[in-house]
Amino acid sequence: MLKAKQMTRTVVVGHKDVLDKTVEVLHDSNIFHIEDFNETDSSFKIGKPFENAGDVSKKLVKLRAISNFLGIKSKDIPKRNPEDLWRDLDNKLTNLENELNAKTEEKAKLEAKLKELESLQKELEPLAAIPVNLENYKGYENIAVFTGYVREDVRSAISAKTTDFELEYDAQNSIIALFVRKDKESAVAEILADYAFREIRVPASEGKPSEVISASEKEKDSINKEISSLEKAISSVKEKYADFILASDELLSIESQKSEAPLRMATSEHTFVIDGWVPEEEYSKLENIVNAATNGRVFVSKQEAEKKDEDKTPVEYENPKLTKPFELIMDLYARPKYKEIDPTLLIFFTFPLFYGMILGDIGYALVLLGVAFAVKKFVRFEAIKTLMNILIICQISTLFFGILYAEFFGFALASLHTDHGTVPGLIAGFETINLFASPIGNEMITYPLHRTHLAMTLIAFTTLIGVAHINFGYILGLININRAHGFKHAMLEKGSWLVIELGILAVVLGFLGYFPVIIGALIFLIGFIMLVKGEGIKGPIELPSLLSNSLSYTRLIAVGLSSIYIAFTVNLIAWQMIWPKGGIAAILAIIVFIFGHAVNTVLSIIAPGLHALRLQYVEFFTKFYEGGGRKYDPFGYIRKYTEE
Repeated sequence: MLKAKQMTRTVVVGHKDVLDKTVEVLHDSNIFHIEDFNETDSSFKIGKPFENAGDVSKKLVKLRAISNFLGIKSKDIPKRNPEDLWRDLDNKLTNLENELNAKTEEKAKLEAKLKELESLQKELEPLAAIPVNLENYKGYENIAVFTGYVREDVRSAISAKTTDFELEYDAQNSIIALFVRKDKESAVAEILADYAFREIRVPASEGKPSEVISASEKEKDSINKEISSLEKAISSVKEKYADFILASDELLSIESQKSEAPLRMATSEHTFVIDGWVPEEEYSKLENIVNAATNGRVFVSKQEAEKKDEDKTPVEYENPKLTKPFELIMDLYARPKYKEIDPTLLIFFTFPLFYGMILGDIGYALVLLGVAFAVKKFVRFEAIKTLMNILIICQISTLFFGILYAEFFGFALASLHTDHGTVPGLIAGFETINLFASPIGNEMITYPLHRTHLAMTLIAFTTLIGVAHINFGYILGLININRAHGFKHAMLEKGSWLVIELGILAVVLGFLGYFPVIIGALIFLIGFIMLVKGEGIKGPIELPSLLSNSLSYTRLIAVGLSSIYIAFTVNLIAWQMIWPKGGIAAILAIIVFIFGHAVNTVLSIIAPGLHALRLQYVEFFTKFYEGGGRKYDPFGYIRKYTEE
């Protein structure tokens, strides 16, 4: 806890004759993190992939292309025997490809034909009301044809120029089909220009436009049915081969990793060297299985890790199972460095604590608990399940604070006696109990805690939480720097902040008469000098952040109050304004109540989550945490669809 799993730098050296066996056993063990070899300034060369690498890669690319096309999703299937899969892989992959190609090519042809018909229809639609066959628009030696839009009927204007013409006019769409003698073409064109003539292209086809459109529509219906039939056939192919694709993808991925492993290691003419890391507790296991697989022909040795190696040592979390989901929150920020304190366990306590303090409502906690369990049951993605586990833990905290505040969807469960009278609670007979008077704002501390009536006390309380949280961060920072650079640096960089705060406290106590103010001023000055020496000019510049960071924790009460007032407003609209009218208004009241609280439930995930996260990332982590560690990524594969 609070530190990463201990790693041992390990080198595996052997003869190339046993390279394939070594790669096989390292992959199966799934505990060895390989460091990619850089041949710069080295007499060794990067190894060459195994002979089957190209073939495996080609099949894998083909399979994944098919998988993406079919939209194959991860699902639970019985595990397949790898030997059976290898035996059938080529034939099945070929059959799958052929079946799919035949159907997709036919579908592509039909879709192209469909587009042609749609394009033809679009061109013919303007001519649909003109009863002239399409073949009659072209092919004349002595007749000119004008087809297009005009501003208005041009018959009288054309008649004034010539009587040798035929005109069809669609008055509704202002479209003409005009046939005139060639010798009148120029004169007619001038007349049409005055009527804003805009030509329409006549497609090459036969028959009346309306009849061609009707025939195209029927053909489109037929094509759509064929496409639908092909899509069903493709879906059948998907159903038929889905399990095979998932299992084969896994099998080929594993083989691809193995066949390309030499690209990550150093080789000479006869030997290979693999550099990497293994968890300290797994070193003996790695040594034994490599020796057993190669009959002792491969030498596994520990290497002394140097100080300069710390930044590139892979980091694997080592936390209790219950806190594992919160590693996701750490990874969202940055994985800790190898020697750095891992704050996952601290986040496990403080993140749900802050979340619960903000939301603190029994009703919302129960709804979100139900949502989280339902999503966990029906969603397969591990990342989503991890998020739901975090949400569940946060809702347990919310439930605790909901009982402390006695709030249910914004309703107070207990009655409250104020100077303005008694405010009844949702539970009859549940009376608020006075406990003691707060030293701040002369407010009465009660059970349940009515947040709306204890604002000043809770603002002061949350500020104190901030001061404690921030100083805990400085202490962790002191430990981190002590590990990395020694006690002196730790005291100057982080201890100085504690000394400064002690000085400020002493000055305040001095003004209250407990001891001379000068003592506090001297302590502050010492801390200030330490800070300048430890962090340079940056330290004094950041000094005001002590106050702003502490006040930032007042969001624990401020955001919570906003949620209460949203819920209160929803309840007020639903029950006091609409409900008494009855009838349709009662139905509207229920809709308002459900919709309003549904929106507030969504906000209850986002707002408390973001603000609780901000207090960790911005106010807390900046006091001690750097992050940037490399993820431990062992050479291997966690099988889901194939047997070991």
